[in-house]
Amino acid sequence: MRSGAKNSWDSRCRKIMTSASKKISKLLIANRGEIAVRVIRACREMSIRSVAVYSDIDKHAPHVRMADEAYWIGAAPSSESYLKIDSIIEVAQKSGASAIHPGYGFLAENSNFAKACQKNSIAFLGPKPETIGLLGDKLKARKIAIECGLPVAPGAEISLGETKRSFEEARKIGYPVLVKAAAGGGGKGMRIAADESELAQAMESASREAKSAFADERIFLEKYLEKPRHIEVQIFGDTHGNYVHLCERECSIQRRYQKLIEESPSPFVTSELREEICSAAVNIARACEYVGAGTVEFLLDKNGKFYFLEVNTRLQVEHPVTEMVTGFDLVREQIRVAEGHKLSFSQSEVKQRGWSIEARISSEDSSNNFLPSSGKITHYREPSGPGVRVDSGIDANSEVSVHYDPLLAKLIVWGADREQAIQRAKRALDEFKISGVNTTVGFAREIIDSAEFKKGDLSTSFIEDYFKNNSRPDFSDEEFRIAAIVAAVLKFRESQTLRPMVLRRHGEESRWKSLIHSDHSRNGWK
Repeated sequence: MRSGAKNSWDSRCRKIMTSASKKISKLLIANRGEIAVRVIRACREMSIRSVAVYSDIDKHAPHVRMADEAYWIGAAPSSESYLKIDSIIEVAQKSGASAIHPGYGFLAENSNFAKACQKNSIAFLGPKPETIGLLGDKLKARKIAIECGLPVAPGAEISLGETKRSFEEARKIGYPVLVKAAAGGGGKGMRIAADESELAQAMESASREAKSAFADERIFLEKYLEKPRHIEVQIFGDTHGNYVHLCERECSIQRRYQKLIEESPSPFVTSELREEICSAAVNIARACEYVGAGTVEFLLDKNGKFYFLEVNTRLQVEHPVTEMVTGFDLVREQIRVAEGHKLSFSQSEVKQRGWSIEARISSEDSSNNFLPSSGKITHYREPSGPGVRVDSGIDANSEVSVHYDPLLAKLIVWGADREQAIQRAKRALDEFKISGVNTTVGFAREIIDSAEFKKGDLSTSFIEDYFKNNSRPDFSDEEFRIAAIVAAVLKFRESQTLRPMVLRRHGEESRWKSLIHSDHSRNGWK
């Protein structure tokens, strides 16, 4: 904790304890898909009534059917439904929900949403708005990490209007450099520049994407670490000044900065390194007076030196692997902390037992450059058996829309050791059957069955190094959205008149690809 802050912190704690030590009887989930289902299940176990919200296209979605109550909030585009703060607050008030769980994505890391909850006396299952704002700004988060004594990769704040200074800073840092958005996350607003000739266009592209995604065009430079591991630490804090970590997760297998396979523990991290990196994560939590679940992310070079990356002020998609190896229910703990309780466990009680692997199942065609796939699920069968868990937001007849993230489900397995976890994951993926849309089930199995994965030879360039035929060109988010819409239209047309449309569909795909390539040339996109 920062010097001089203890007395004011203790005072705030007492105030929070007085106002927040209240049983949550009804909880609104401001999200959709598998995370909404996950939270609803926790509510049932805790005898809490659940409130779902849904858009036009999600009217019959599993999370809507499972919830005790469900309310329509708008049209399919997230900007007209799941991102409408006023609509969600209105539903909370109308339904009598005293708390809101934001899930991840959408409004989960939006400080204005947390403020709106606070203003309307609704408990927000996450950190304080000030904490979200502070850690959501990567430049401010870097400063906190430095104050806590954590190593950070060399970097500098830049702007589009300071090209000469940007070149100078990049030379000091040393190429290759990474241009990063100061706000947001999820890989948006990130570009790599190998030399000075690429830096200007990387800055322009990253700034444009950051402005579109986060309404914040600020960018900064950071030394690009080649082939690092991506290691993250699950942290938790309560309103009584208690902070713990729940060990690390290995999240190195990524595509376009989006994680595909996660596991816990990491096959690379030693007990000594684990203690060092997890203690560093707790130090940041303490410095920020963190409340609730969060994740501190690091990059780890081949020599075992780690560098602070960022803090995600929410529950992560990959939180189940931590639950599987520690035995703690993180959503349940979020609810308890929001009610004003102390953490139900101490640091000494956190142990890793066995090994867990998670595979994200998305509606993408891995054999066709991960082109997004949409349509109706015609057949759905989940795997089961010892040590197998599936967190899913779909079932047979579910509609997969182009409007949302392509994540459909998560397969999580547990084994006594890594070898058993790998064998179990392969078996479960063989059992996983989804028809109607293309999915990444087969690709996930291919990764897990690869010799490199089995050896634990992992890095953030794993897909690029070993699965080049499956890697997708580095399209911007806007291009990716266009691709999704085009794919949906083509599929619809094909379904209307299959035989005569097949040739025309192929022709349209060719014309679309040519258009994208010409746009790349005009705008300097890679």
